[in-house]
Amino acid sequence: MTTVGFLYPGHFAEDDFPRMEILLDAVRLVVNRTEVDEDAYRIDALIRTGSPEHLAAGVEELRRAGVEAVVWASGAGSFLYGWEGAHEQTAALARAAGVPASSTSFGFAHAIRELGADRVAVASTYPEGITALFADFLHAAGIDGAVTTHAAPLGSAAEAAAWGLDQVKELAAAADRPEADAVLLPDTALHTAGHEAELEELLGKPVLTGNQVAVREGLRLAGRRAWSPRLGRIFAAREAPPAPVSVWGEGRERAHSGRRAGPRDVRE
Repeated sequence: MTTVGFLYPGHFAEDDFPRMEILLDAVRLVVNRTEVDEDAYRIDALIRTGSPEHLAAGVEELRRAGVEAVVWASGAGSFLYGWEGAHEQTAALARAAGVPASSTSFGFAHAIRELGADRVAVASTYPEGITALFADFLHAAGIDGAVTTHAAPLGSAAEAAAWGLDQVKELAAAADRPEADAVLLPDTALHTAGHEAELEELLGKPVLTGNQVAVREGLRLAGRRAWSPRLGRIFAAREAPPAPVSVWGEGRERAHSGRRAGPRDVRE
């Protein structure tokens, strides 16, 4: 059985992970909640959730659980650090955990590339300024096509966690564009587990959600493929699709190790 660990900020939609564990075969998802000093969708408060001291405090429990990889399961708590800063964040986490580490933001980058999507639409519950920084992160990750954004700004993760499926559907539909190859919902405080296929049926295209791609990223680092049609197209194939020919570019770092990577050195 593959065991993957997640550091999740606060008490909002962490119950998505046991739901996904049930939907996946022979996978154990261990969640350790980290401290949130202030539940507010402001840049300063969100950056503090991903501070080294907060992440380091949650690692030991995951180490004892025997995890094979660790993912920082926060959207804004990772992409707000910027491309280089997010690499430093996960490199420090990997050193502390003693296993490969990554974050939700890198999970989006890898999932988009696996789907072969060139243009994406972002359905965000963050304020517009924070949403724009997520688009900047995707561009830095090598998503060269158009990234359109739609923000339905909330004030906190607690507000996002209180949303029902109908509200999530409305947000995704409002953000979708005919030219978009996929729709992204980056907020890990939204409850989406097991609803991805329903969202994809509504929109007629792949949908990537924060907690879904966090799990996909952890399994990728552990070298494990998993299948569940209820978790959307990224989990719909028993075999990995051919890797896109595009690469991230020379000089960018690997999300899971912190070492400098060459142009073809990014692990798929």
